[in-house]
Amino acid sequence: MPQIEEAEYTHGHHESVLRSHAWRTAKNSAAYLLPHLKPDMTLLDIGCGPGTITVDLATYLPSGHVTGLDIPSATAALSHARAHAAARGVSNVSFTTGSGLALPFADGAFDVVHAHQVLQHVSDPVQMLREMRRVAKPGGGIVAARVGDVSAMLWYPDVPGLEEWREGYLAVARANGAEPDGGRRLHVWAKQAGYPKESFTLSVGSWCYYTAEERAWWSKLWAERTLASHFAVSAKKHGIYTDERLERDADAWRRWGAEEDGWFTLMGVEMIARV
Repeated sequence: MPQIEEAEYTHGHHESVLRSHAWRTAKNSAAYLLPHLKPDMTLLDIGCGPGTITVDLATYLPSGHVTGLDIPSATAALSHARAHAAARGVSNVSFTTGSGLALPFADGAFDVVHAHQVLQHVSDPVQMLREMRRVAKPGGGIVAARVGDVSAMLWYPDVPGLEEWREGYLAVARANGAEPDGGRRLHVWAKQAGYPKESFTLSVGSWCYYTAEERAWWSKLWAERTLASHFAVSAKKHGIYTDERLERDADAWRRWGAEEDGWFTLMGVEMIARV
């Protein structure tokens, strides 16, 4: 097998990133998939991170099993995932490591193959979609993916500095070998991966932050992520950011969070494909 070139994960697994990802649940992040689940299904969750979505999905499959997979360097995230499953008393879930570009599973191993906010972070999303289809059971298996799109983020008011943050984020993610505007490309990637157009349907999900509590949480997270997560390391490595610019962008997030009428939304493009 040829050597796989992985993209550098822009966010990394800093505590601020895990805190953000641990907010996610099956209902707020994978509701489009839930009507398709049956109690005895087996499900693979690629890029499971801290496991909150993964463990939630396992509760919908009481006589089935869920496998969460993340990259080998995600040790902190996987420790959180195992602890979260134990704390909730969910036993039909396990966690392992591997690459989404070369999944360590046999053909047709799972009824459902799911990836939340992963395809926009990998070097070859088309290859990952091929692998997702390969390990889904033929004749009824499901491939489900939700993909973010940074350029589709909307916010109010237009706080000076936030648009510059977006431009910087796009540049850093692309320098790391990824495509941060993946949502709008999902259907094209699927066709390039060999999915017949009639085999998949698309929808859109969103998150919205506008209460004082939500604004404070979201703005503090992104200010911290800008300064302390792997984003800062790779941004400086690629020569896109200086420490001064990182601090300016973090301050833009803090100022947005302080706006009484502040509002922020993120869009995720969702795909259900039948194999």
